[in-house]
Amino acid sequence: MAKNKNRKLPRVGLLYLDYVLRFFDKSNFKGWPDKIETVVYHWGNDKERFIEEVKRKKIDILVGNIPATAYETFREIARALPHVRFVPSLETQFSNKSKENVTLFCEKHNLSHPKTKIFYNPKEGFEYLETCEYPIIVKRSYGPSNYGGYYVHKVKSKEEAIALFKKKKYNPMYIQECIPLKADIRVMLIGHKPACAFWRVAGDDMDLTNTSQGGYMTYDGVPMGALELAVEASKAAKAEYWACDIAEYDGKYYILECATAFAAFPYFRDWIGQYLMWDFSEGRFPKPHFPLYNWEELGKIDPSLLRTMRYIQFSKYVPSADGAYYVNDKDGKWDVELAEESIPEDIPDNSHLLERIADEEELPEAVKEEAKKGGAVRDEPEESELSLEDVTLTELMTLHGMEEEIAVEVIRYIRNHDMKSLDDLLALEGIDKQTLKVWGEALHAKTDINRASVKQLGKIKAIGKKLAEKIVEFRDENGPFKKLEELLHIKGLGKKKLEKIKEHVAVK
Repeated sequence: MAKNKNRKLPRVGLLYLDYVLRFFDKSNFKGWPDKIETVVYHWGNDKERFIEEVKRKKIDILVGNIPATAYETFREIARALPHVRFVPSLETQFSNKSKENVTLFCEKHNLSHPKTKIFYNPKEGFEYLETCEYPIIVKRSYGPSNYGGYYVHKVKSKEEAIALFKKKKYNPMYIQECIPLKADIRVMLIGHKPACAFWRVAGDDMDLTNTSQGGYMTYDGVPMGALELAVEASKAAKAEYWACDIAEYDGKYYILECATAFAAFPYFRDWIGQYLMWDFSEGRFPKPHFPLYNWEELGKIDPSLLRTMRYIQFSKYVPSADGAYYVNDKDGKWDVELAEESIPEDIPDNSHLLERIADEEELPEAVKEEAKKGGAVRDEPEESELSLEDVTLTELMTLHGMEEEIAVEVIRYIRNHDMKSLDDLLALEGIDKQTLKVWGEALHAKTDINRASVKQLGKIKAIGKKLAEKIVEFRDENGPFKKLEELLHIKGLGKKKLEKIKEHVAVK
């Protein structure tokens, strides 16, 4: 402990929201001596109750990311709690809300980013598609941004672009120049210092670099130019922690995405906790030191071992020759810094976006009414029913609150275990029962016996390929099953076998 051990500490609260994966846990603040409160925001007209709970618990600092769909509501909450520090601030989280906001943020602070056109009038947008140079990148702008590229499209021709917008009906029409690349760079920062960075490389015959879309990661040779641009963006956002996706082309660097909401390794969240404790305690806890390029060494460690080493704490050290120039930079360029205090003027002018959201003709009536009341316009992914046995990473990324790292772990777990129910996923870190409840509406642990193919049924150990063929043949000849007991009419399938099959299939 530092010399300020008798200093009174602020009361810290963790901000949670129903059905949203929790970025922080009390365990991320190892050593904090006082009780850490938790406050949960429940969707739907919960603003007043939430404000009163924060006041009743006498919280000084509220830590947590705010989803895009609740951003405007929490701006009102923050105004009602002027003596509470939100971490990150609402101004810092501006870019989390939409692709439009990312563009506005980059323009306000003169940050390098791809040339972007945003059309609120579809007629003007379609006219642009007739004359622009291809390929282009099309993105869905508004709504949650953590779907791993599911709403990002590389479009190679005018015909393809017109068909895409007619099918997806994205509004506004958010169109970027396509910077040629087979990889981009994810940079994560704490206190404006790069603490983790890696290349995201597109898989074979893939256009997108997201790991959920078939890409992969490598930590080798992250360029200094990308780190410098990420630091510039982090300081402009006044972010305690931050992440950027950066493209490199022809010696220049461009911000593709930036936000405080991003998939982070468990140990990385612990490092943020160390930084925040140093910040909140005004020196009672030591200032952490994150060696530059540490990610190259961490990248060699198996993830299961890293999870057992969650509390890796750093202090100043005398480096080896490798990387010594940057670590010992005399002007302190790469040192961890406290984020500046945000002010309302930090937010770029986005009044036209708020008006557009409230007046959008294509929004459902219930959503338009919520917008007029000043609530959060909730733009959820399209509902779909997914089979747990053969779900893909791309499909998992459409689930509410899903993150790339969690999706990869879920896929790995499903492939290596005989799943009996969604509750089996509680074995994974970061997943709780509330989250599974929401996922369960779209992701079914049991396969629909009336829609599954031979291949899908054959993957179920209790069935196998031969019995799967018999089930589908029987279904084709006799029509859909009305109840599972009708499987007993299949020759060679008895009651004991049926009981095993019931654990994996259902009539839906």
